[in-house]
Order: sequence, then structure tokens, then C-alpha cells
Amino acid sequence: MKPRLLKPEPLTPKAFAPYGDVIECSELAVQKKINYGSAVRFHDLAALDLNAGTGKPLVSIVRSIPLERPIAIKVMERHPLSSQAFYPLSGHPYIVVVAEKGDFDPRKVRAFLVSKNQGVNYHKGTWHHYLLSLDGESDFLVIDRGGPEENCDEVFLQGADSIHLEY
Repeated sequence: MKPRLLKPEPLTPKAFAPYGDVIECSELAVQKKINYGSAVRFHDLAALDLNAGTGKPLVSIVRSIPLERPIAIKVMERHPLSSQAFYPLSGHPYIVVVAEKGDFDPRKVRAFLVSKNQGVNYHKGTWHHYLLSLDGESDFLVIDRGGPEENCDEVFLQGADSIHLEY
């Protein structure tokens, strides 16, 4: 059986709303002049949810290495206790692959092509693939939850549920 081909669509706040927030400096963001007018703050761009149980916010950098093409989507994960935010630091576009909260349905997986100046914040419980850098090794600023409780569920895609990105 051939894998399902999934074509990434452009990332927009409206299309991504069921999965999380788009983090970007856009005209849609609340903008506040700060530092005596010498800077603009694009304010409160993501609904972070990081404190469940004994959790605490973590700030990290993840370095992503491009996968061989065609990209096979083999695993999806979710974080039942927290949101998870990513912002690119290396100036390259990338792809995010997501599915809605709840029971995982491989038929409802979507892919988004993310520009080099957009980040994403996955809502608590949103299914997603790990970062998919495209044009070379890429660093991402990551804001997520740390704590002793288990906060990662995974499902593996195989057979009829197989997906390849058409990019």
C-alpha cells in the first residue's frame, strides 16, 4: 500500500488555530512602543500553558537536521500537560505537521510550510511531528514545560496510516 501524500499548505493564523498559535511580527499583533520609543514589542503572541502539576517553563535551543526526501512521517507526539512553542533562529523555512487534540486520526493530519520569520505554539494535547528543517541545519528557540511528570505520548504511523510529505 502506498503512503498517503501530504502537501504542506501556507501557515496562517486562521488555518493553524485548531492546533495552536502562529508567532510572528505582523499587523495582527498587539504592538506596544517601549524603551522610550526606540523599540516595538509585538505583545503576547502565544497562549503558553506550562505549569500543570509541578511543571515549570523551560527555554531551550533545538538544532534540527534536515531529513532525507521524500520525508516519511513515522511518528506523531503530543504533550498532554503543556503547550510547546518553537521560533526559528537560523533564517530558514521549515514544515510543521499536526493533527487535532483527542484520539489520533491519521486521516486528519495536516502540514504547513512555515516561513523563516514565523514560529508556532502547539496547544496542550495537539498532535505534532518533531521539527522538520528544510534548507540546512536550523536552530529553534523552544519554550516548553519541564517537570517530573510524563508529558509526551507517541503514535507510530505504518501500513495504511503511512504518510509522506509532497514537497
